[in-house]
Amino acid sequence: MLQLIGLRKPVLFYIMAVLLVLTACGNANENTSASEDTEPKEGGELVYGLATAPDSLDPHTSGMAVSTRVNNSIYEKLVYQTENNEIKPWLATSWEVSDDQKSFTFKLRDDVTFHDGSKFNAEVVKYNFDRIVNPETKAASAYALIENYESSEVIDEYTITIHFSEPAATFLSNLSQPKLAIVSKEAAEKYGLSLATNPVGSGPFKFVNLDENNEIVLERFDDYNRKAPYADHEGKAYLNKLTYKIIPEEATRIGSVQSNQLNAVETVPPQDLKSIKANGNLQIYETQTAGMPYGLFVNPENEPWNELEARLALKETIDVDNIVNTLYLGTYKRAWSVITPTILGYDKTLENTAKIDIEKANERLESLGWTKNSEGIREKNGNQLVLRLIDSNVNREKRHDIATIIQQQLKEIGVKLEFTTSADYYNITKNGKDYDVIGNSRVAGDPDVLRLFFHSDNLPENGGSSLARLHDSEIDQWLESGELETDAAKRADLYKKVQQKLIGQGYFIPIYVFPYTVATSNEVKGLTFDSQGYPQFNDVFINK
Repeated sequence: MLQLIGLRKPVLFYIMAVLLVLTACGNANENTSASEDTEPKEGGELVYGLATAPDSLDPHTSGMAVSTRVNNSIYEKLVYQTENNEIKPWLATSWEVSDDQKSFTFKLRDDVTFHDGSKFNAEVVKYNFDRIVNPETKAASAYALIENYESSEVIDEYTITIHFSEPAATFLSNLSQPKLAIVSKEAAEKYGLSLATNPVGSGPFKFVNLDENNEIVLERFDDYNRKAPYADHEGKAYLNKLTYKIIPEEATRIGSVQSNQLNAVETVPPQDLKSIKANGNLQIYETQTAGMPYGLFVNPENEPWNELEARLALKETIDVDNIVNTLYLGTYKRAWSVITPTILGYDKTLENTAKIDIEKANERLESLGWTKNSEGIREKNGNQLVLRLIDSNVNREKRHDIATIIQQQLKEIGVKLEFTTSADYYNITKNGKDYDVIGNSRVAGDPDVLRLFFHSDNLPENGGSSLARLHDSEIDQWLESGELETDAAKRADLYKKVQQKLIGQGYFIPIYVFPYTVATSNEVKGLTFDSQGYPQFNDVFINK
């Protein structure tokens, strides 16, 4: 049972109200039901195909969801979020919150050992928070979750108080996020930034080897002596070994599980979902991710996209229905806002409001002085109207294909799209002059995620994640108020204002809500997902 020492009722209500529930569908294929009647077996190896390579195996410096899919097996957090809208103890056993919501005191487990043999205690927790806010760590995404962090006070070996300079209404929710997982103090001091390739946590699997862009090998941590969150059994994992293979090519990835070279693969292409479900040779597991849908951030610092009329012209020309229906065959849902439908404050009134109007889009660009040349491309002062879109070099979820379709659609209004891919495309965002549009998404359980991407303080050159490069005092104010507001209804209203302005002013063009899909052989049993849609492997076993 959840222990909340001295937790005020309004705070508890707030936590219950804002947390997201994601239901994992483990039995999308009827064959998966067999796992419920099969006795778990210890031993064996699961080989799991990833669509992209993780950027970091250090949870504090990681910026990608695929990294979390690996890191969640290595690391643990102080608390976790259940499917029933609760925050529950993990490495922390209980906590109390001060009346001003600036101080959080945690009682910690006294029986936790890291993979390197070092002990988990209050000093380790203090080190982790101090490490996150240290600029040398470059923990931009993790830091944004605790940006008003002031200090940690070690009360005794297994009690710690964490202090904030401002009321931290979202702290417990943020504490359940993977980026605030606890790393070994000894390992972090030993490896420094190289912890990204030498991860040490306290989770059910420990790191063995990394072959960059090829594979990551973990093995069971035999000293794991407790029941992991989301697991059905007590103690260590069933699998001896968990190997992640990096396989960006969809056909190769799916072919590998179909030919039994791999036990499981993620991100099943839409065209394969129906056939796999129909033939019964593989199992399909599905869950909905939440946070920010995949969409296009339009950079308002560059001309003419600093003009509202130009951004609206893009919005009226990019046919999202056509994109989603053509590429995803009904397996992905169209996104309408900058957060997904199950997030607190989602503005349902935005649905079905985006309309394609090519005539109006052309009129807008004409009004800005951009006229079409003999080739149908708009020009002004001798310059062509070019929209520069950048993305990763990996065609994740057919995002390159989205760019190709948009390229054709924009020809109708005389805009030339230049599409660039780069393995280092995140660094390009640090110079806003080098791109006009970038696509991205983010897994999260709270609308406060919008602050990371749209608050003017969070520009990439300052170490932040604001791909939008937005400087809007009104949006800043709403986001700041939303971070501090404890009344769920008032918070929702604030975030609805943010959504209305971001979508209405063309700063963000939503494309799709991502469903996380996994195909496995029929021998794989016990795969589940956490409340944010990440796969959990502690209960997984191979039934041969």
